[in-house]
Amino acid sequence: MKNKLKIFLFCASAFVFIGCDRVTKDLAKEHLMYGQSLSYFHNTFQMVYAENTGAAMNFGDGLPKAAGILLLGILPLIFLLFLSVYVIRRSGNMRLIKLFSFALIIAGGLGNVIDRLLFDRHVTDFMIITVWKLHTGIFNFADVCVTAGAIGLLIFYRDKKIKPNDIVYDRPI
Repeated sequence: MKNKLKIFLFCASAFVFIGCDRVTKDLAKEHLMYGQSLSYFHNTFQMVYAENTGAAMNFGDGLPKAAGILLLGILPLIFLLFLSVYVIRRSGNMRLIKLFSFALIIAGGLGNVIDRLLFDRHVTDFMIITVWKLHTGIFNFADVCVTAGAIGLLIFYRDKKIKPNDIVYDRPI
């Protein structure tokens, strides 16, 4: 596949994921902020509105405002921009699934950074999954993107193509 097409698909999918994150957060604000929480499949999936000023599980919630903006907004934004440049420069050597995984991670990270920078460090969260007595923390679509992208990178980490000389046989031919 041509490199320009890979870069286009990477950028387009990242923008689509950021858009989905924005839409779901706006819907959560509109329908869940002042209303009842929603529950599906016998409380396995719940939708409850929450705002988080920290990172995962409210980590960093007590930071002073300036430190919170720097550590949870500006620095991650710089990291994500550098990661985007890295991915675009290396896209010619990457399989499409690896590019897609990076697009998920970058879009999810940017989705939450956008909230932190535009809404005074408040990130909208609204989903909880409970299985038996175990439950997740409250999360959003951006968090799902980051998690799915990280899993994708773990699964498709190796891009090395196997050459005939790399094959090792257990028994003589």
